Amino acid sequence: MNLGKLGLWIIYLFVLWAGWIVFDMTRPTGGTRAVTSGALAVVGTTALPVLVEFYADWCGPCRVVGPVVQSLAEDLKGRAMVLRVNVDSETAAARDHGVRSIPTFIAFRNGRETAREVGAIPRERMLRLLGL
Repeated sequence: MNLGKLGLWIIYLFVLWAGWIVFDMTRPTGGTRAVTSGALAVVGTTALPVLVEFYADWCGPCRVVGPVVQSLAEDLKGRAMVLRVNVDSETAAARDHGVRSIPTFIAFRNGRETAREVGAIPRERMLRLLGL
């Protein structure tokens, strides 16, 4: 490779990378229902422990733990609340809660954050975050 064209190659690779990012960000996401930030208001009003998962449809680890989170929500009905928040459609909620990586699990009791875990975690760890 000619070193005189190294700058052009770097520019080409950068443009290719940026184009891929734009393409990936604009493609439609799957059909997972996202919780609206209004639904996050329940965190401060309920006496039940609440586990909130911040996720995105394009996130591989989020796809892995998604079914686990949904089954946990069904199993804990009446004992705890489990919510999923899509960070792509609820950017303000993610920003307000300091979510920088996904999946992020945040546990709340009486409206206050009690625990936080980042990454795909097993069901047992989710239960421990809730204090159950």
